[in-house]
Amino acid sequence: MPVFVQFFVVTFAMLGVFILAFGLVFLLALALFPVEKELSKVVWSMQRKPRIVVPQKGSFKDFSRKH
Repeated sequence: MPVFVQFFVVTFAMLGVFILAFGLVFLLALALFPVEKELSKVVWSMQRKPRIVVPQKGSFKDFSRKH
């Protein structure tokens, strides 16, 4: 087999393997997307802390009205 034909065969074979591997990883990520979405919801719901309501401080006029 001539060298340039062998070069093209090897080049296209490597490109084909690369595209196949990329496609398989993409399909795996696409299949696991719903699982990741649910796990993300669980993690974010665990991290939420209840807000502490700080009462507003009254002004001097409010204090003078009460006393």
